[in-house]
Amino acid sequence: MKKMKKPLLVVVSAVFLLVTVLAGCSNSGGNDPKPTATDSATNTNKGSEATDAPADQPWVFGSSPIEFSAYTHYSWQDFPDTMDANPFWKYLKENKQVTIKPIHAKGNSAQLMQTFMADTSQMPDLIYGNRYDPDIERLIANDQLVALDPYLDKYPNLKKYLNPKSMELLRSADGKLYKFPNWYTEKPTSTAGYVVNKKVYAELGSPALETMDDLYAYLQAVKAKYGDKIIPLELDRGSEIQGLGVIYAGFGENNLYKSLSSDVQGVIKDDKLVSFFTDPSFRESQKYLAKLYREKLIAQDWWTQTRDVVAEKIVTGKVAVYAGSGVTTFASRGDSELRKADPDAGYFMIWPVRKAGLDKNKIFAGGYDALGWNVVTITKHAKDPEKIFAALDWMTGPEGMTISFFGPEGGNWKGFDENEQPIFTENYNEEEVTAIQAANDVVHIVGNVSYIDPAKLKYVNSLPLEKQNWAARWQRDITWPSSNDTTALTNINIEPDSPYGDTRTQIVDLTLETLAASTTAKSDADVDRILDAAETKAQGYKYKELLEWRTERWHANRTILGEK
Repeated sequence: MKKMKKPLLVVVSAVFLLVTVLAGCSNSGGNDPKPTATDSATNTNKGSEATDAPADQPWVFGSSPIEFSAYTHYSWQDFPDTMDANPFWKYLKENKQVTIKPIHAKGNSAQLMQTFMADTSQMPDLIYGNRYDPDIERLIANDQLVALDPYLDKYPNLKKYLNPKSMELLRSADGKLYKFPNWYTEKPTSTAGYVVNKKVYAELGSPALETMDDLYAYLQAVKAKYGDKIIPLELDRGSEIQGLGVIYAGFGENNLYKSLSSDVQGVIKDDKLVSFFTDPSFRESQKYLAKLYREKLIAQDWWTQTRDVVAEKIVTGKVAVYAGSGVTTFASRGDSELRKADPDAGYFMIWPVRKAGLDKNKIFAGGYDALGWNVVTITKHAKDPEKIFAALDWMTGPEGMTISFFGPEGGNWKGFDENEQPIFTENYNEEEVTAIQAANDVVHIVGNVSYIDPAKLKYVNSLPLEKQNWAARWQRDITWPSSNDTTALTNINIEPDSPYGDTRTQIVDLTLETLAASTTAKSDADVDRILDAAETKAQGYKYKELLEWRTERWHANRTILGEK
């Protein structure tokens, strides 16, 4: 049994980060460290003999078989059981000679990662997970991941589409790149916001839904008319902050959803990060949520419900309003399904709800990070890491992104134009495309927003409003304009073995515990009491020192990005 070279403690705390959001950029360069011969030998590990092309030539994806194991490091999600379970993986199997063997956590990701770390012979070849997950950092620290630098020029899509400044933020302390980003961008990508059930809204007289007071009155009306048949407000998964963060954003101008994420855990005031437990707008938002919970205007199990449960409620039209950090996937599916039975049913989106008196143009339901949020890493257990990288680079390029969003060539599209965008055919089927995108969502692991958003809008903008793709339309009109750039807050996370590693873990645990308690509080006074106690405990954990350290990193990132 091969073990890692030093004992590791696995963080089992839930780590919450918006899926909010979403993000990336274009091109690359800068002062990337050049891979040495030793680096190359290490990175290709035992697989150099398996690469068909000469060492100095790129391997052509699909020219010969490739097989690897893949694991998603989340307790709420696993990769599909088989490659036939979704259109994109099935295409890879049938057309690109790819065999992917999924490894499932089955709700026990922390325990399974502990097994991998204890016995690296069981390590998967590819790991997909949260960019800030301490376990990913431990794998880097213990030399278990492959540096990707030697492949960037041979397989150029990532380097072409990812902004070089953003790539610098993604590098680890040793200067190497281990993480392949998902949903990287150079423009807004947020899918956060508020979705409204069209039929319910019409039946209640289509009232104004602009302020928190408007929303509260509307939710009361929903409960009075529909009782338990309709959930007034669906906030997605409470333990991952989701709708809670969207509500918080509406209580203060320029509030950041990302302030509540595990890698920031602070609000910006006077050019520095300070405690969110004492932030007046945060306290006000928690009191608002607690009132909604007490009056049963939100699901009573929202803090523990799973992603599948949320999806079922949205798709079957059992909610009046849906708020979260990534609402378009489920709402798009729900809109399509509901309209099949009733053309007047479905969903639409509204501008982020705000506290009365605030400027609507300074309220941001979500943010976007040029590096997206999840990452893919290749482990040294992989037989041929270069082939895996080549596959990922193809997936993030024009052909891979187009097939995963619009299906194989010849149906909805055929060929590419001078800008490498797909040429859509007269046989384009919007219902089929919506189904393809929903089915492939779970395997979009190296999404390239810089490429796919212009591709989607190319077709959407050519159609009359009523025929436009639901998700693309509302992203263009609502979620993108109502988001802000949070890229500078990237990479200010604490490495697990750093002096503040324990502080980070303690604050993550304390935050989840405090949010759960304060959103179910019996009165406003209880909310204040809970948050006061959390602040006192947090400062005992050296929370102030953690935020000072993160402020320094944030300022350094702003310098790299040219914001200072």
